[in-house]
This record gives sequence, C-alpha cells and structure tokens, in this order.
Amino acid sequence: MSEDDAIVVKDSNGTRLSDGDSVTVIKDLKVKGTSVTLKRGTLARNIRLTDDAALIECNVDKVKGLVLRTEFVKKA
Repeated sequence: MSEDDAIVVKDSNGTRLSDGDSVTVIKDLKVKGTSVTLKRGTLARNIRLTDDAALIECNVDKVKGLVLRTEFVKKA
C-alpha cells in the first residue's frame, strides 16, 4: 500500500489521527457487553488505527481492547 492509498483517519473535529495518539471521549458512551459507561472527557492513550477509517482501537482504565468510532473522540 503506497502513501496515496493510505487511509486518512480524522477525529470529530477533522484533526488527523495516527497510531500512538491520545484521544478524549466527547460524549458519554455505554460500552456494549458491560455495565461500564465511558464519561465525557475519558482519556484513551496509545490508540491503534484499523482498516476502517471510522474505527480506532484503544484501551481505557476500565475496558481493554475497546473499539471506538472516530466521531465520538477528539485528539488530546
């Protein structure tokens, strides 16, 4: 895959994201399969990009291996 074909991943504000960035959740989100709710302002460090431009993988304090939609995060 060349640089021209690379997937551009952007947060809710249009800022470009890359592997290893930290992001902040911009609204309260219920996590499916658990009783955990991620509160607005929760920090997710060291994100990983996926093959889908709308999804990122991250770890937060309460949940490991979480997949979030980029429309609900902003770069920290």
